[in-house]
Amino acid sequence: MIDADFAAAISRTALCNVSTEYPYKLDQVLGGDDAVRVPRVLHPLFHGSYDWHSCVHMHWTLARLLRAHPRHPRADATRRHFEERLTAANVQGELATLAAPHRESFERPYGWGWLLKLAAELNLLAADDRAASRWLEILAPLAHAFAERFVDFLPRATYPTRAGTHGNSAFALLLALDYGEAAQHRALHRLIAERANLWFGRDRRYPAEYEPSGDDFLSSGLVEAALMRRVVDGCSFADWWSQFQPARNTIHGWLQPAIVSDASDPKIVHLHGLNLSRAWCWRQLLPELDPELRAFAEESIARHLAASVPTATQGAYVGTHWLASFALLALTEK
Repeated sequence: MIDADFAAAISRTALCNVSTEYPYKLDQVLGGDDAVRVPRVLHPLFHGSYDWHSCVHMHWTLARLLRAHPRHPRADATRRHFEERLTAANVQGELATLAAPHRESFERPYGWGWLLKLAAELNLLAADDRAASRWLEILAPLAHAFAERFVDFLPRATYPTRAGTHGNSAFALLLALDYGEAAQHRALHRLIAERANLWFGRDRRYPAEYEPSGDDFLSSGLVEAALMRRVVDGCSFADWWSQFQPARNTIHGWLQPAIVSDASDPKIVHLHGLNLSRAWCWRQLLPELDPELRAFAEESIARHLAASVPTATQGAYVGTHWLASFALLALTEK
Protein backbone atom coordinates (compact mmCIF):
# COMPACT_ATOMS: atom_id res chain seq x y z
CA MET A 1 0.00 0.00 0.00
CA ILE A 2 0.95 3.66 -0.18
CA ASP A 3 0.93 6.36 2.47
CA ALA A 4 -0.74 9.78 2.29
CA ASP A 5 2.52 11.58 1.47
CA PHE A 6 3.17 9.37 -1.53
CA ALA A 7 -0.46 9.75 -2.61
CA ALA A 8 -0.01 13.51 -2.45
CA ALA A 9 3.15 13.36 -4.57
CA ILE A 10 1.55 11.14 -7.20
CA SER A 11 -1.63 13.24 -7.30
CA ARG A 12 0.41 16.43 -7.69
CA THR A 13 2.08 14.89 -10.74
CA ALA A 14 -1.21 13.63 -12.17
CA LEU A 15 -3.04 16.94 -11.68
CA CYS A 16 -0.16 18.78 -13.33
CA ASN A 17 -0.19 16.33 -16.24
CA VAL A 18 -3.90 16.60 -17.03
CA SER A 19 -3.59 20.40 -16.99
CA THR A 20 -0.60 20.46 -19.37
CA GLU A 21 -1.93 20.90 -22.90
CA TYR A 22 1.36 20.88 -24.80
CA PRO A 23 3.38 19.06 -25.96
CA TYR A 24 0.60 16.75 -27.15
CA LYS A 25 0.81 13.76 -29.49
CA LEU A 26 -2.38 13.35 -31.52
CA ASP A 27 -3.62 9.96 -32.71
CA GLN A 28 -5.48 11.11 -35.79
CA VAL A 29 -6.00 10.16 -39.43
CA LEU A 30 -6.87 13.34 -41.30
CA GLY A 31 -9.72 13.16 -43.77
CA GLY A 32 -9.23 16.73 -44.99
CA ASP A 33 -8.21 20.23 -43.98
CA ASP A 34 -11.36 20.67 -41.91
CA ALA A 35 -10.35 17.75 -39.66
CA VAL A 36 -7.46 19.67 -38.13
CA ARG A 37 -8.34 20.71 -34.57
CA VAL A 38 -6.43 21.51 -31.41
CA PRO A 39 -6.47 18.73 -28.80
CA ARG A 40 -8.88 20.43 -26.36
CA VAL A 41 -11.48 20.69 -29.15
CA LEU A 42 -11.04 17.12 -30.35
CA HIS A 43 -10.82 15.77 -26.82
CA PRO A 44 -12.54 18.11 -24.37
CA LEU A 45 -12.29 15.50 -21.60
CA PHE A 46 -8.94 13.84 -22.27
CA HIS A 47 -6.58 16.54 -23.49
CA GLY A 48 -3.33 17.10 -21.64
CA SER A 49 -0.83 14.60 -20.30
CA TYR A 50 0.98 14.36 -23.67
CA ASP A 51 -1.53 12.03 -25.37
CA TRP A 52 -5.07 10.73 -25.09
CA HIS A 53 -4.40 7.41 -23.43
CA SER A 54 -2.04 8.92 -20.86
CA CYS A 55 -4.67 11.49 -19.97
CA VAL A 56 -7.16 8.66 -19.48
CA HIS A 57 -4.91 6.74 -17.15
CA MET A 58 -3.88 9.86 -15.27
CA HIS A 59 -7.58 10.19 -14.43
CA TRP A 60 -7.54 6.55 -13.33
CA THR A 61 -4.54 7.46 -11.15
CA LEU A 62 -6.47 10.30 -9.53
CA ALA A 63 -9.49 8.07 -8.92
CA ARG A 64 -7.36 5.25 -7.49
CA LEU A 65 -5.68 7.69 -5.11
CA LEU A 66 -9.07 8.90 -3.85
CA ARG A 67 -9.98 5.31 -3.08
CA ALA A 68 -6.64 4.50 -1.45
CA HIS A 69 -6.47 7.73 0.59
CA PRO A 70 -9.77 9.66 0.49
CA ARG A 71 -8.34 12.54 2.53
CA HIS A 72 -4.88 12.86 1.08
CA PRO A 73 -3.59 16.47 0.85
CA ARG A 74 -4.71 16.95 -2.77
CA ALA A 75 -8.00 15.10 -2.55
CA ASP A 76 -10.03 18.31 -2.67
CA ALA A 77 -8.14 19.53 -5.74
CA THR A 78 -8.72 16.15 -7.35
CA ARG A 79 -12.45 16.37 -6.73
CA ARG A 80 -12.60 19.88 -8.18
CA HIS A 81 -10.81 18.66 -11.28
CA PHE A 82 -13.29 15.82 -11.80
CA GLU A 83 -16.22 18.19 -11.33
CA GLU A 84 -14.82 20.63 -13.89
CA ARG A 85 -13.49 18.20 -16.49
CA LEU A 86 -15.74 15.15 -16.27
CA THR A 87 -18.95 16.71 -17.57
CA ALA A 88 -21.71 15.41 -19.82
CA ALA A 89 -20.80 17.99 -22.48
CA ASN A 90 -17.18 16.86 -22.53
CA VAL A 91 -18.17 13.22 -22.76
CA GLN A 92 -20.41 14.07 -25.71
CA GLY A 93 -17.46 15.85 -27.31
CA GLU A 94 -15.34 12.73 -26.94
CA LEU A 95 -18.14 10.61 -28.42
CA ALA A 96 -18.45 12.98 -31.39
CA THR A 97 -14.74 12.70 -32.13
CA LEU A 98 -14.87 8.93 -31.70
CA ALA A 99 -17.73 8.68 -34.20
CA ALA A 100 -15.96 10.76 -36.86
CA PRO A 101 -14.57 9.09 -40.02
CA HIS A 102 -11.29 7.18 -39.76
CA ARG A 103 -11.67 6.60 -36.02
CA GLU A 104 -12.56 2.93 -36.02
CA SER A 105 -9.20 1.84 -34.61
CA PHE A 106 -8.51 4.97 -32.56
CA GLU A 107 -6.44 3.99 -29.49
CA ARG A 108 -7.04 0.28 -30.04
CA PRO A 109 -6.46 -1.59 -27.82
CA TYR A 110 -4.41 0.27 -25.17
CA GLY A 111 -6.59 3.35 -24.82
CA TRP A 112 -9.72 1.21 -24.95
CA GLY A 113 -8.48 -0.86 -22.03
CA TRP A 114 -7.51 2.16 -19.94
CA LEU A 115 -10.86 3.90 -20.48
CA LEU A 116 -12.65 0.81 -19.23
CA LYS A 117 -10.20 0.51 -16.34
CA LEU A 118 -11.08 4.09 -15.37
CA ALA A 119 -14.79 3.26 -15.42
CA ALA A 120 -14.16 0.17 -13.29
CA GLU A 121 -12.21 2.27 -10.77
CA LEU A 122 -15.01 4.83 -10.52
CA ASN A 123 -17.40 1.94 -9.94
CA LEU A 124 -15.30 0.80 -6.97
CA LEU A 125 -14.90 4.33 -5.66
CA ALA A 126 -18.65 4.91 -5.91
CA ALA A 127 -19.28 2.34 -3.18
CA ASP A 128 -18.12 4.92 -0.61
CA ASP A 129 -18.23 8.18 -2.52
CA ARG A 130 -21.43 9.78 -3.79
CA ALA A 131 -19.59 12.11 -6.16
CA ALA A 132 -17.94 9.12 -7.84
CA SER A 133 -21.39 7.68 -8.57
CA ARG A 134 -22.17 10.85 -10.52
CA TRP A 135 -18.83 10.77 -12.34
CA LEU A 136 -19.41 7.13 -13.27
CA GLU A 137 -22.87 7.92 -14.63
CA ILE A 138 -21.46 10.76 -16.73
CA LEU A 139 -18.64 8.60 -18.12
CA ALA A 140 -20.93 5.62 -18.77
CA PRO A 141 -21.81 6.41 -22.44
CA LEU A 142 -18.12 6.60 -23.36
CA ALA A 143 -17.31 3.41 -21.45
CA HIS A 144 -20.22 1.69 -23.20
CA ALA A 145 -18.92 2.84 -26.58
CA PHE A 146 -15.48 1.34 -25.97
CA ALA A 147 -16.91 -1.85 -24.51
CA GLU A 148 -18.97 -2.27 -27.67
CA ARG A 149 -15.88 -1.66 -29.78
CA PHE A 150 -14.20 -4.53 -27.97
CA VAL A 151 -17.26 -6.73 -28.51
CA ASP A 152 -17.17 -5.92 -32.22
CA PHE A 153 -13.42 -6.26 -32.63
CA LEU A 154 -12.47 -9.34 -30.63
CA PRO A 155 -14.28 -11.93 -32.79
CA ARG A 156 -12.45 -10.49 -35.81
CA ALA A 157 -9.01 -10.57 -34.17
CA THR A 158 -7.57 -13.84 -35.38
CA TYR A 159 -4.18 -13.32 -33.78
CA PRO A 160 -2.96 -11.51 -30.67
CA THR A 161 -0.40 -8.72 -30.66
CA ARG A 162 2.49 -9.72 -28.43
CA ALA A 163 4.46 -6.47 -28.52
CA GLY A 164 5.75 -4.96 -25.31
CA THR A 165 4.15 -1.62 -26.17
CA HIS A 166 0.70 -0.12 -26.76
CA GLY A 167 -0.57 -2.79 -29.14
CA ASN A 168 -0.25 -5.60 -26.60
CA SER A 169 -3.46 -7.60 -26.57
CA ALA A 170 -3.14 -9.26 -23.16
CA PHE A 171 -2.63 -6.00 -21.28
CA ALA A 172 -5.68 -4.35 -22.81
CA LEU A 173 -7.84 -7.39 -22.10
CA LEU A 174 -6.63 -7.51 -18.50
CA LEU A 175 -7.72 -3.90 -17.99
CA ALA A 176 -11.02 -4.41 -19.81
CA LEU A 177 -11.73 -7.52 -17.74
CA ASP A 178 -12.01 -5.33 -14.64
CA TYR A 179 -14.77 -3.37 -16.36
CA GLY A 180 -16.48 -6.53 -17.55
CA GLU A 181 -16.69 -7.67 -13.94
CA ALA A 182 -17.53 -4.30 -12.36
CA ALA A 183 -20.23 -3.43 -14.90
CA GLN A 184 -21.43 -7.04 -15.22
CA HIS A 185 -20.93 -6.81 -18.98
CA ARG A 186 -21.27 -10.53 -19.62
CA ALA A 187 -20.71 -10.41 -23.37
CA LEU A 188 -17.43 -8.56 -22.96
CA HIS A 189 -16.28 -10.83 -20.14
CA ARG A 190 -17.10 -13.93 -22.17
CA LEU A 191 -15.31 -12.69 -25.28
CA ILE A 192 -12.19 -11.76 -23.32
CA ALA A 193 -12.03 -15.23 -21.79
CA GLU A 194 -12.68 -16.95 -25.10
CA ARG A 195 -10.15 -14.94 -27.04
CA ALA A 196 -7.47 -15.22 -24.35
CA ASN A 197 -7.80 -18.99 -24.24
CA LEU A 198 -7.76 -19.21 -28.03
CA TRP A 199 -4.70 -16.99 -28.34
CA PHE A 200 -2.66 -18.13 -25.36
CA GLY A 201 -4.05 -21.42 -24.10
CA ARG A 202 -1.54 -23.57 -25.98
CA ASP A 203 1.57 -21.45 -25.40
CA ARG A 204 4.56 -23.49 -24.25
CA ARG A 205 7.94 -22.60 -22.71
CA TYR A 206 7.73 -18.88 -23.26
CA PRO A 207 11.10 -17.53 -24.52
CA ALA A 208 11.76 -15.01 -21.74
CA GLU A 209 15.31 -14.51 -22.99
CA TYR A 210 13.88 -12.56 -25.97
CA GLU A 211 12.70 -9.82 -23.60
CA PRO A 212 13.00 -6.92 -23.33
CA SER A 213 13.04 -5.04 -26.59
CA GLY A 214 14.49 -1.54 -26.54
CA ASP A 215 11.30 0.41 -25.86
CA ASP A 216 9.12 -2.14 -24.06
CA PHE A 217 7.01 -1.02 -21.14
CA LEU A 218 5.29 -4.40 -20.82
CA SER A 219 6.58 -7.93 -20.54
CA SER A 220 4.55 -9.73 -23.15
CA GLY A 221 5.02 -13.03 -21.35
CA LEU A 222 4.26 -11.85 -17.82
CA VAL A 223 1.18 -9.87 -18.76
CA GLU A 224 -0.09 -12.88 -20.71
CA ALA A 225 0.34 -15.02 -17.60
CA ALA A 226 -1.47 -12.44 -15.46
CA LEU A 227 -4.39 -12.51 -17.89
CA MET A 228 -4.52 -16.28 -18.08
CA ARG A 229 -4.54 -16.54 -14.29
CA ARG A 230 -7.99 -14.94 -14.42
CA VAL A 231 -9.50 -16.63 -17.46
CA VAL A 232 -7.81 -20.01 -17.96
CA ASP A 233 -10.32 -22.55 -19.24
CA GLY A 234 -10.37 -26.33 -19.19
CA CYS A 235 -7.62 -26.83 -16.61
CA SER A 236 -6.17 -25.16 -13.56
CA PHE A 237 -3.86 -22.19 -13.92
CA ALA A 238 -1.14 -24.35 -12.35
CA ASP A 239 -1.41 -26.77 -15.27
CA TRP A 240 -1.22 -23.93 -17.79
CA TRP A 241 1.70 -22.26 -16.00
CA SER A 242 3.66 -25.51 -15.79
CA GLN A 243 3.62 -25.69 -19.59
CA PHE A 244 4.07 -21.97 -20.23
CA GLN A 245 6.77 -20.91 -17.77
CA PRO A 246 10.23 -20.38 -19.22
CA ALA A 247 13.02 -22.78 -18.40
CA ARG A 248 14.62 -21.79 -15.11
CA ASN A 249 17.94 -21.03 -16.79
CA THR A 250 16.27 -18.39 -19.00
CA ILE A 251 13.86 -16.73 -16.55
CA HIS A 252 16.53 -14.46 -15.02
CA GLY A 253 15.70 -11.76 -17.60
CA TRP A 254 12.27 -11.36 -16.00
CA LEU A 255 13.83 -11.09 -12.53
CA GLN A 256 16.44 -8.38 -13.13
CA PRO A 257 15.31 -4.76 -13.60
CA ALA A 258 15.85 -3.38 -17.07
CA ILE A 259 18.66 -0.87 -17.51
CA VAL A 260 17.38 2.61 -18.40
CA SER A 261 20.30 4.38 -20.01
CA ASP A 262 18.55 7.70 -20.76
CA ALA A 263 15.29 8.51 -18.97
CA SER A 264 14.96 11.75 -20.96
CA ASP A 265 14.48 9.76 -24.18
CA PRO A 266 10.75 9.20 -24.83
CA LYS A 267 11.29 5.60 -25.96
CA ILE A 268 14.10 4.44 -23.68
CA VAL A 269 12.16 5.70 -20.64
CA HIS A 270 9.55 3.05 -21.48
CA LEU A 271 11.86 0.62 -19.69
CA HIS A 272 10.97 2.21 -16.35
CA GLY A 273 7.38 1.28 -17.14
CA LEU A 274 8.56 -2.24 -17.90
CA ASN A 275 10.08 -2.50 -14.44
CA LEU A 276 6.87 -1.31 -12.82
CA SER A 277 4.58 -3.50 -14.90
CA ARG A 278 6.76 -6.54 -14.21
CA ALA A 279 6.36 -5.90 -10.49
CA TRP A 280 2.59 -5.61 -11.01
CA CYS A 281 2.47 -8.92 -12.88
CA TRP A 282 4.72 -10.82 -10.48
CA ARG A 283 2.56 -9.69 -7.57
CA GLN A 284 -0.50 -11.19 -9.22
CA LEU A 285 1.32 -14.43 -9.94
CA LEU A 286 2.91 -14.93 -6.49
CA PRO A 287 0.16 -17.18 -5.06
CA GLU A 288 0.54 -19.56 -8.01
CA LEU A 289 4.33 -20.01 -7.92
CA ASP A 290 6.34 -22.79 -6.35
CA PRO A 291 8.24 -21.73 -3.20
CA GLU A 292 11.61 -21.32 -4.89
CA LEU A 293 10.33 -19.14 -7.74
CA ARG A 294 8.08 -17.23 -5.34
CA ALA A 295 11.11 -16.26 -3.27
CA PHE A 296 12.97 -15.11 -6.39
CA ALA A 297 9.91 -13.17 -7.57
CA GLU A 298 9.43 -11.40 -4.23
CA GLU A 299 13.05 -10.25 -4.31
CA SER A 300 12.60 -9.22 -7.93
CA ILE A 301 9.53 -7.12 -7.14
CA ALA A 302 11.48 -5.16 -4.55
CA ARG A 303 14.35 -4.52 -6.98
CA HIS A 304 12.04 -3.45 -9.79
CA LEU A 305 10.15 -1.05 -7.54
CA ALA A 306 13.35 0.46 -6.13
CA ALA A 307 14.67 1.00 -9.65
CA SER A 308 11.64 2.78 -11.07
CA VAL A 309 9.07 4.03 -8.54
CA PRO A 310 10.97 7.35 -8.12
CA THR A 311 10.47 8.07 -11.83
CA ALA A 312 6.71 8.32 -11.27
CA THR A 313 7.18 11.83 -9.89
CA GLN A 314 10.72 12.81 -10.87
CA GLY A 315 12.43 13.38 -14.20
CA ALA A 316 11.54 14.50 -17.68
CA TYR A 317 7.92 14.93 -18.79
CA VAL A 318 8.35 12.15 -21.37
CA GLY A 319 8.33 9.82 -18.36
CA THR A 320 6.30 11.54 -15.68
CA HIS A 321 3.29 12.09 -17.97
CA TRP A 322 2.48 8.37 -17.66
CA LEU A 323 4.64 6.50 -15.17
CA ALA A 324 2.56 7.40 -12.10
CA SER A 325 -0.16 5.03 -13.30
CA PHE A 326 2.25 2.13 -13.61
CA ALA A 327 3.67 2.84 -10.17
CA LEU A 328 0.15 2.67 -8.72
CA LEU A 329 -0.60 -0.57 -10.54
CA ALA A 330 2.52 -2.07 -9.01
CA LEU A 331 1.93 -0.72 -5.52
CA THR A 332 -1.83 -1.00 -5.03
CA GLU A 333 -2.98 -4.08 -6.98
CA LYS A 334 -2.31 -7.66 -5.92
